[in-house]
Amino acid sequence: MTRQHKQKQFPSDLNTFIHWCPDCNLPLINPKCALCHATGERVDLGPPGDVRFCSPYERSVLHDILVRSYGTDPLGGRIILLNKIGGEDKTDQVIVDGLVLGILRFELKYLDWRLELSMDGAAVIALHTRHRTVELRDVKGHLSGKTVSTDNVEWCSDDVCQGDDVIVRKGTMIGMGSALLDAKDMKKGGVSAVRVRKMGGDRARLKDPVPGMDDVVRANAPAIRQLGLNAMNTIKGLANQKEYRQHPVYVSFSGGKDSLVALDLTRSAQKHSPKAYFINTGLEFPQTVEYARTFCRDNDIDLTELDAGDAFWQNLSDFGPPAKDYRWCCKVCKLSPAGRIAEVGNYLTIDGKRRYESFSRARIPPKEENALVPGQVNVYPIRDWRALEVWLYIHWRRLDYNPLYDEGFERVGCWLCPAALGAEYRRMRELHPDLFHRWDTFLRDWAQHRGLADGYIDHGFWRWREHPPKMQLLARQLGIDVVPQDAGSEAFRISMVSGVSPCKAGGYSIEGSARGLRLPDIMEMMKMLGEVRYSEDLGVLVVRTQEGSVKVYADGTFQVNGGDRGTTEELFEVAARQLMKAVKCTGCRICEKACPKHAISFEDGHIRVEDGCDRCKKCDGVCVVTRYMGGIGGD
Repeated sequence: MTRQHKQKQFPSDLNTFIHWCPDCNLPLINPKCALCHATGERVDLGPPGDVRFCSPYERSVLHDILVRSYGTDPLGGRIILLNKIGGEDKTDQVIVDGLVLGILRFELKYLDWRLELSMDGAAVIALHTRHRTVELRDVKGHLSGKTVSTDNVEWCSDDVCQGDDVIVRKGTMIGMGSALLDAKDMKKGGVSAVRVRKMGGDRARLKDPVPGMDDVVRANAPAIRQLGLNAMNTIKGLANQKEYRQHPVYVSFSGGKDSLVALDLTRSAQKHSPKAYFINTGLEFPQTVEYARTFCRDNDIDLTELDAGDAFWQNLSDFGPPAKDYRWCCKVCKLSPAGRIAEVGNYLTIDGKRRYESFSRARIPPKEENALVPGQVNVYPIRDWRALEVWLYIHWRRLDYNPLYDEGFERVGCWLCPAALGAEYRRMRELHPDLFHRWDTFLRDWAQHRGLADGYIDHGFWRWREHPPKMQLLARQLGIDVVPQDAGSEAFRISMVSGVSPCKAGGYSIEGSARGLRLPDIMEMMKMLGEVRYSEDLGVLVVRTQEGSVKVYADGTFQVNGGDRGTTEELFEVAARQLMKAVKCTGCRICEKACPKHAISFEDGHIRVEDGCDRCKKCDGVCVVTRYMGGIGGD
């Protein structure tokens, strides 16, 4: 089976640039600086442009890399922005003084940080160091993208090692490259020495003055104020509409920065203190739980805490670790507790979701009804804000925020969430070794039971059921098998996650677990549902039907997607019956006789389904197995 991966693109109306005041040397969310009234210079950002302030922990990571690699850190107390871009893990553009100095990334292959300097970054660092530097003779022609031999190396610092990123200098030209030799071998004749990535001029410089956060806030204050007024008008306007006027207003408060701003805006928009609810999934960071309770208590906010208890751990043995493409945990730990708030009847929920956060949220509307909680209407007053604007608002209003943001976490959701980054898991291990040990122990036992090496856990492969190309490539580089052994030796049983929920890709989804099956054994039976594609390499079987799709993974977990809730539930039941038939088939051949298309046959005791099958399901009605299969377990 060949997988087709669509190139994800953010909507074109997202702003992928900011401005930088040339006189005050600080970032602007509007073109005009409120301090000096100068027009800011445009700084282009990689999409989606959800730029933010560098946290103290991230600043320490940058400092350590610069000192370790180049023997200097000239950034001092400067304002540093990080802009999230695509990558296999945490990957950010580093912006200082309006210059994109390079890319800071956490590499899953080495489980460590790396800073890749841009030409501007190389020019800035080269003013302060001679470490990791190679100087070239007057080589003729363009150098970008070319390999230079040792014959053209004028000088090399003693600390250069093969594979290092190095600053490359030629006269007034400065760029970046990769060392192909150790420093001691750079004097050998006629050998390739450096692969030059890019060369350019050395005009980039750090600038004066060096502003502080208070200066940045004052320079952006009018723009922040207007953003706040617009958001409050959105809240007040909807709450005053005739159809919602009698609805109570709640704020979904997760303890994160976005919901903090949504809560403060609602408090400012109303004449009384708002009501808030906090879904405690049982997997929240201790700091988050304490912060949410303390903030609401100190600010006289009526907080309802909806506690999922140990629901996650109760379901874990059936469904295995959740994954980015298999989020059964959200239904158990979030959806179920959230339904309790519906007891108040119709109500409005002010939510801090933003379009810049992810592909799935990039097209959220200003408001929408919750398909799973009757009577709930979600309102997104900051949907068009970027992280930079969120943080400027927090500093402008002097709001206390979750301390985890200063500790290196870009998001502060569940501490074992598969959507978390490898860099954040490493930080989790440092800050909460007890919690990390509990989860890591489970993951390694789970992997060992399925014939997967420790590297499968170390490098984060467990976070997908169906691995994307970037992770397949990493697996090949590391020599790690990412397909678990079939669970055919287990006793057959089927379980489902309670509830059906909207799928991020559209429609609805249900997750299930079918223990005791092997993918090759179910292929023929699943042809009665639709078109079947199977990849042994990826360990996944996909069934396309008129109603939706069914994906079954080698570890026995499966996911059903449909266009609406009823269709999805029906398809789940049908898929579960087919799985039961595939494993429990008695070979009675009644289905063969009942098929009007003569599309069913038996070979060596195994069922075969021919292309003539039109999925009429008459075979299903006569099957002894499905007639006596009993109910499907739910948790």
